[in-house]
Amino acid sequence: MSFPSSVIINEVGPREGCQSESPPIATAAKIELVDALSETGVPTIELVAFVSPKWVPAMADAEEVLRGIRRSPDVRYTGIFLNVQGLQRALAAECAIDATLTVSASDTFSKRNTNKTFDEALTELPAFIATYAAAGIPVRRINIAAAFGCNFEGAISLERVLSRIDTVLAIARAHGEQPSSIKLLDTMGWANPEQIRRTIEAIRSRWPELEVALHLHDTRGLGIANASAALGEGVREFDTAVGGLGGCPFAAVQGAPGNIATEDFAFLCEQLGIDTGVDLDRLIDCVGLAERIFGRTLPGHLAKGGLFRDVRPLHGAAH
Repeated sequence: MSFPSSVIINEVGPREGCQSESPPIATAAKIELVDALSETGVPTIELVAFVSPKWVPAMADAEEVLRGIRRSPDVRYTGIFLNVQGLQRALAAECAIDATLTVSASDTFSKRNTNKTFDEALTELPAFIATYAAAGIPVRRINIAAAFGCNFEGAISLERVLSRIDTVLAIARAHGEQPSSIKLLDTMGWANPEQIRRTIEAIRSRWPELEVALHLHDTRGLGIANASAALGEGVREFDTAVGGLGGCPFAAVQGAPGNIATEDFAFLCEQLGIDTGVDLDRLIDCVGLAERIFGRTLPGHLAKGGLFRDVRPLHGAAH
């Protein structure tokens, strides 16, 4: 194993957590959570999605949330978008833009999530590239959704993932772009640690110039194990969600955990001697705030178990 000395944590809880809520979380509560997370040391907060309110009504207030937050100079505030119209909204709202080209390894999920098959999504990539270029933003990354498995199609082969990376890279390079990283999204929580290792090794063998980032879900309880396997391969960038919020509205299992919990992942890194730059005490406070906002106990572990210094044995407990 070759652990990195530090990692980049992208906090996605405000967007992932709020997008599926019905009734929607109040705008003021979203802003309160983002402002609290801005004080934890995370360098990026993904807080909104620029999507149709018809399909995701919980994200109808994206622009209002961005206007209302108290921006920290040390934090990038980002959002997601599924089409060029959404990208244009994000640019107009002064949202930080990660110039990505996103496709899915599962055609069925792609159709449900964006109303486009993989081949149809490919035809839109030149328009994305042109819009990024007009805004002076080079394409940094390729995202592969459902990279490890799909609730609708089952297991996804590594060969399909590599083929789709190859196809999107070719389109980007044909338009003068040079993506520097691949983000693999375990959108429905199918990955296992050995699959994580094999996939990372295969990508690095074929494209050694590309960094690998991960967006992991804990749907079936393997999220932190998968993160640990990726850390052992030297992966440095991870998406996480405070308290374990999240879950795709078009693919989630009702009641299942969402993304790996930010505080649990940061604690894992701390135990391995990996710098995260985050304040665990403040993160745990944010879990309590999120639980009050969402009105339920969240699936993360650290806020319940406590940091080692906070743990006190029960009176009369057996040893």
